[in-house]
Amino acid sequence: MTAFLALVRKDLQIFFGDTRAVIMAFAAPILIGSFFGYVFGGNQTKKDSTQMQVLFVDQEQGPVAKQLLAAMQQDANLLVSLSALEPAREAVRKGKAPVAVVIPAGFGDQAAQALFGSGPKPEITVLFDPSHQTEASMVRGILTGQVMQTVTKESFGNKATVRTARERLKDSTMEPARKAALTELFSSLDRYGDQPGAGSGGLSVPFQTKDEAMTARAGVAYNSYAHSFGGMAIQFMLFMGVDVGIGLLLLRQRGLWRRFRAAPLSKTVLLGSRAASAMLVGMMILTVVFTFARVVFGVKIEGSLLGFIGICAAFSLMTAAYGLLIAAIGRTPEAARGLATLATLLMVMMSGAWVPSFLFPSWMQGVTKAVPARWAMDGLDAMTWRGLGIEEALLPIAVLLGSAAVFGAIAVWRFRWEAD
Repeated sequence: MTAFLALVRKDLQIFFGDTRAVIMAFAAPILIGSFFGYVFGGNQTKKDSTQMQVLFVDQEQGPVAKQLLAAMQQDANLLVSLSALEPAREAVRKGKAPVAVVIPAGFGDQAAQALFGSGPKPEITVLFDPSHQTEASMVRGILTGQVMQTVTKESFGNKATVRTARERLKDSTMEPARKAALTELFSSLDRYGDQPGAGSGGLSVPFQTKDEAMTARAGVAYNSYAHSFGGMAIQFMLFMGVDVGIGLLLLRQRGLWRRFRAAPLSKTVLLGSRAASAMLVGMMILTVVFTFARVVFGVKIEGSLLGFIGICAAFSLMTAAYGLLIAAIGRTPEAARGLATLATLLMVMMSGAWVPSFLFPSWMQGVTKAVPARWAMDGLDAMTWRGLGIEEALLPIAVLLGSAAVFGAIAVWRFRWEAD
């Protein structure tokens, strides 16, 4: 046991002896976590929400388009500005604006006739950046509600529009009963147009939404820094595991493992001490990162503290075993570094550290369940901003410990004392 502790102490001394490596291990996840947390909304108790830029191309130059522009400019989620068609195309093509809306000439009249079923439907063109399809969908939804209200307002209050629709109906091949009912409707709208204040409003979407974020408890706003700091801590801990594996390969390449082998030390003790020291470093990284997030950005462990500690410890052990696995299957430090970096980046991506996993295609969401880092990410989310109990930490802990056991067993089995 004394030899085991001595080896752990030696690894920690080596780690803390490299000042630059220590700074990167602690500072990198903090800086990048802060950046991603800010980009994805920060602490949403703040009222400085980002507006989405939308270009509005008015080819109609009529009252309907002007009312539609004014209504969209009043939407708190949009920053709408007028533009000509070609400049709007170029702006979207070059990524300077995510969405542009083009109102065609004659839109108001055509939309009013289409509303009564007596004319073709005009087309509003939505120019969008393919990398911003979510924003485009949002604009389409807002546009639908505003067009509905604006067009019905103009149609019901404009007697000329109603009369034109009624005249067109006479030549329609519509079945007699339906034509008679629609003619009566037009007559009613014509009489409605004679009333004071007719056309002052229009049909609007017959419902409104109430947003309720499902967080730890009522009144607690979602803090995206919790997710971003967890994700960045996971990413850089996995890279720390890569460094552990490369370090072991360098020791073997230099012949140091043969000297250890000459001592009365088993392979399990040597590899176990390396794993223990890496686990301790991992716990230190998580402690520093989440302490910084708590002090600076108000990230709280809203769920079980014991569950949070358990997930941190299990993931730290899994990371250490991951490093041993790299050392066991790698032939040279150079060859292992490239493969391990690729595997780590894929693992981080599929964990949901960069992008929430619910945005993945359904097939990929199923695949990510085989990735240990995904369970670590879900577990940290559950214990921080979701505010769940310790029972929700048990499965992630079990998966992480199981992964650590498998990685460690393969490492002990496959590790070679001497370089090829």
